[in-house]
Amino acid sequence: MALGPIDLAIVIAYLAGITVFGAHFRKRQRSLRDYFLGGKRVPWWAITFSIVSAETSILTIISTPGIAYSSNMNFLQLIFGYLAGRCVVSFLLIPKFFAGEIFTAYEFIEQRFGRPLKAFTAGLFVVTRALAEGVRVFAIAIVFEIVFRTGVLAAVVLVTVLTLIYTFEGGFTAVIWTDVTQLTIYIIGSVAALLLALHSIPGGWSAVSHLATISGNKLDVFNFHFSFHQPYVFLSGVIGGVFLDSASHGADQLIVQRLLAARTKRESQTALLTSGVVILLQFALFLVIGVVLFAYYHLHPPAQRFSRPDQIFPYFAVHSLPVGLSGLLIAAIIAAGMANMSAALNALSSSSVMDFYRPWIRPGREEGHYLRVSKGMTLFWGGVLIFMALLAHLLKESVLVLALTVASFPYGSLLGIFLLAVLVRKANWKGTLFGAVAGLVALGGVVEFTSVAWTWYVAIGTVVTFSIGWVASALYARGETLKMKNA
Repeated sequence: MALGPIDLAIVIAYLAGITVFGAHFRKRQRSLRDYFLGGKRVPWWAITFSIVSAETSILTIISTPGIAYSSNMNFLQLIFGYLAGRCVVSFLLIPKFFAGEIFTAYEFIEQRFGRPLKAFTAGLFVVTRALAEGVRVFAIAIVFEIVFRTGVLAAVVLVTVLTLIYTFEGGFTAVIWTDVTQLTIYIIGSVAALLLALHSIPGGWSAVSHLATISGNKLDVFNFHFSFHQPYVFLSGVIGGVFLDSASHGADQLIVQRLLAARTKRESQTALLTSGVVILLQFALFLVIGVVLFAYYHLHPPAQRFSRPDQIFPYFAVHSLPVGLSGLLIAAIIAAGMANMSAALNALSSSSVMDFYRPWIRPGREEGHYLRVSKGMTLFWGGVLIFMALLAHLLKESVLVLALTVASFPYGSLLGIFLLAVLVRKANWKGTLFGAVAGLVALGGVVEFTSVAWTWYVAIGTVVTFSIGWVASALYARGETLKMKNA
């Protein structure tokens, strides 16, 4: 059953409204600084909301409740690691980013190691982000299939085109303020859905808690059993969360771009640390929603079994919420998807132009030329994301786990490079590159030949990259010294 006329009208009005709202920022895009950093005029609290919105995506809203629905709340242990990871980025990397004027995280690597390593790190980012974002775009199709009974291609193209319109026109300023708007919408809609689900369960929270306890302790947060093969136990979650968050917020242009848009270093640090608290509360909200929906569907079984846990929350929004609120929640879910997609499009465009096109292909051109190319790259990456989303449709794994797994694979090498740049004064680009390649190879072996949980991937890749990069840099420097002595 699709949405009724009123709810459908709400969703359509949202899609049109957010597109027009974002596009009206186009008049402010006069330079690359405006298009990629919002002119560095963005207040810290807006950056906080934008960070949360960008990293949340539609996956959090539809997949996180599915995780709690099918298991428990152990996923929250990963978020505690996220809090520590933000501290690492705030006090170790952000001061380096604000030491000069840069547009991307990888320009810092160029300042430290030179162009070859910048090209390597930026290349890892654009490839990984395109793959991971394709999974996230596919997640929007899951919602559209339930709501509109439409095909995957039509759903993906429609939302991508609408998001492209305001991202293309309004640049990073549009991305930031639509992020703030969309975060507000999906939090309000999700809280309302949670309250209505509880109201529909006789006994309310007490009944939910009782059923969750007898059905496998679904409200459990901590699991202190140690295993390299389980992702959501305490050490796997916390340690994995620290490394994953340090990489995603310190070495991934999607988030670093927001940090660079702050007016000062202190505001950037404040925005990032505050976002950690918001993220913790948000993940707790969606996990609780999953537990409550477990109780709800225990009492009100669906007409047919869910084929994947990602369908649970969108299905509830369409079939169980009253007229008006159902449309609001569906609009909220779509809002999260559009927010993340716009962030990825602008970040991919900024890295493509600032890390590759301007220094390597057309150096020394006027600002207007690069601004036009930047908008063209936004369109290009929109097409790439559509293609990647259609590939993701062929896979049956939880889209949240799939996206995090894809992102985790190169994050270890990226974070290892950034840590070598900051912590090891004598690290050089050849030794660091050797370490990064070794990290990717080692992690490929772990993925292929072991059953180690994905939460360990970033930690393994980082440790291998950092340690081998450190040793290789020392050996290379020693070799250069010997050559000079023998010359």
